[in-house]
This record gives sequence, C-alpha cells and structure tokens, in this order.
Amino acid sequence: MKITHEFKELVKAWAAISIAFGILIYTTPSYQFSIIISIIIAAITVGIGFIFHELAHRYFAKKFGKHAEFRANNKMLILAIVMSFFGFVIAAPGAVVISGFVSKREGGIIASSGPAANLVLAILFIPLIFVIPTIAQIGIMINAWLALFNLIPFGGFDGKKIIDWSKAAYFGMLAAALIINIFHIVIPNL
Repeated sequence: MKITHEFKELVKAWAAISIAFGILIYTTPSYQFSIIISIIIAAITVGIGFIFHELAHRYFAKKFGKHAEFRANNKMLILAIVMSFFGFVIAAPGAVVISGFVSKREGGIIASSGPAANLVLAILFIPLIFVIPTIAQIGIMINAWLALFNLIPFGGFDGKKIIDWSKAAYFGMLAAALIINIFHIVIPNL
C-alpha cells in the first residue's frame, strides 16, 4: 500500500488535534485521566470527527468529478496545541482543496457533508452513554459543536456555502446541531 501525501497530511492533522484536545481533557478538573489516556480519548472523539468531516467533503467533491485533496495547515496545528495550554482551542487544522468549477448546488452539498458527518457521529455516540459515559459525552459534545461551528453562515465556513445553496438544508442542519448541543448539556443533569 502506497502512503500518499494526503494520507500523511490527514495523520499529521489528526495527531495535532488529538494532542491539543487531549491537553484540554487532561487539564479539565472534572476528568481524571492521564495525559496519554486524554490524548487517546481526543483521538477517538475529536480526531474521528475531524477525519470524517474532511473525508465527507472529499467524497462528495470527487463524486461530482472534482479533484479534491486534504491539506493540513501547519501554523494552525501548532497554534491549536499552544492554545490548549491556555484552556481553549480554536482549530482550523486544514481543509479539502477542490479543483475545478463547483456550482452553487455542488458547493452546498459538498459543504453540508462535513457538518452532516459530525451530526451523525454525535448521534452514534448517544447510545454509548450507557457503556462508556465520559467518552460518549465528549464524543457528543465535540461533534455537535463541530457541526454548529462549521455552520457559521459567513466567510469560509461551510454554513455560508450551505445557506447560499439551500436555506431549508441550512436551517434543518442548524436545528439538528442546536438540539444535539442542548441534549449534551441536559443529559448529565438527568
């Protein structure tokens, strides 16, 4: 099996995001995990959410016949790790670069696939609350938050492309992201 440049970029970004969010988990007083376990939890929850988000964009771009490839943003990866030591992370680990003309419809579908992947993952973590509650809570929280964050309707965010394509799709996804984020907040208090 040939290891491509894109594969290396994805692994590098996954590792950096896992380290950054692992540090956050480790330094959160309510969690009592070692740094290694915290990074593994981040790799499972945040890392998988990030990978599925980007690969969903890539899949749909290729489905529309476009050349699409993930590229890591090294400066933002380093910044994410540095920020984690200060108790927060704003992560922009990279993006899928798409070549060729993309119509408004294609762009909307490609953009919506990333947050949709995070919403599906958040939902898949819900039944795990009964098996691995802390990991499930983190998985729900981070994937619901990633979906909501990426639905910001301006600039280079997915939300801008989605709302330009279909307001119904945008507001449907926004409602789902809000409901799951609220669910995540309410569940520990039940």
